[in-house]
Amino acid sequence: NGLSKKQIREIHMRNMNKEEIAYLKRKEAMDKVWPIARFFILFGLCFIILYPLIYMISCAFRAQEDMSDPTVMWIPRHLTLKIIKQTMNAMNFWHTLGTTLFLNIGCSLVQVVTCAVTGYGFARFKFKGKNLLFGIVLMMILVPNQIIAIPQYMEFRYFLFGAFNLIDTPFTMYLPALMANGIRAGLMIFIFRQFFKGLPKELEDAAYLDGCGPFRTFIQVMVPNAASSFLTVFLFSVVWYWNDYYVSSTFFTNNSTIALMLKNLNTLLSLELFNSATVEVSPREQIIWMEAGCLLSVTPLLVMYTFLQKYFTEGIERSGLVG
Repeated sequence: NGLSKKQIREIHMRNMNKEEIAYLKRKEAMDKVWPIARFFILFGLCFIILYPLIYMISCAFRAQEDMSDPTVMWIPRHLTLKIIKQTMNAMNFWHTLGTTLFLNIGCSLVQVVTCAVTGYGFARFKFKGKNLLFGIVLMMILVPNQIIAIPQYMEFRYFLFGAFNLIDTPFTMYLPALMANGIRAGLMIFIFRQFFKGLPKELEDAAYLDGCGPFRTFIQVMVPNAASSFLTVFLFSVVWYWNDYYVSSTFFTNNSTIALMLKNLNTLLSLELFNSATVEVSPREQIIWMEAGCLLSVTPLLVMYTFLQKYFTEGIERSGLVG
């Protein structure tokens, strides 16, 4: 009737009791305060999360003398690529990156396939010992790798009753992935199980009526509907294999991955810069090279996540891990 919102509000308040009016005023105050509080909360969380990355970038591109300059906080006085180049040489970066990708991407792809088949079996089929076997899968999530490291080492060292020695070969990484027993494989099986349980059973019934067997139904019906879940598990697997140094250092003595190079970066830098592993460099001066190494190690993952973030978030929502 041409009344303003303020006039309508005043008319409504005349018909309210004191408790309703007090509640309305509190609600209006919260509606005004909450956006400001939300901004500060998000700003604080972003600062906490992004601070290490910002500091890493700042240190990686500054000259060595800037670390002794008290006026340099965030923006370097002397921008340089020298530190990045020295760190790349010390890590033998391109060869190390190739080795890491060979182990990382290959094992991740194999593990995604085997875990998907295993998760589908737990989600859709009934068989004897199913609950017991799924309990073992949960134990794979709970039991750390350190518990089984020695038995695994002995198994690979004397493979097939001592006929083969698989230590220092890629088989030590590929064989567990092929058996759905790689790094964090238990969690991946659980993710696939949750996702396949959430798909309508009618999809498989329709495929069976058309003459498809279980394997063909899985390939042609279930896999296309689980694309986001496959991508989610693949990204998880890539990150865990990329950051792994415990398993790699257990089974490899002559191999090099990004994580192992980063772990031994102090010694590598001493050899690269001073031709001696015993030279001591002050921790303050070491920071720039260490931060450069960290930046080099996380950059491929950040690039990959930037392009796949949308599908990763969708896969997390549909896999049953949230809400």
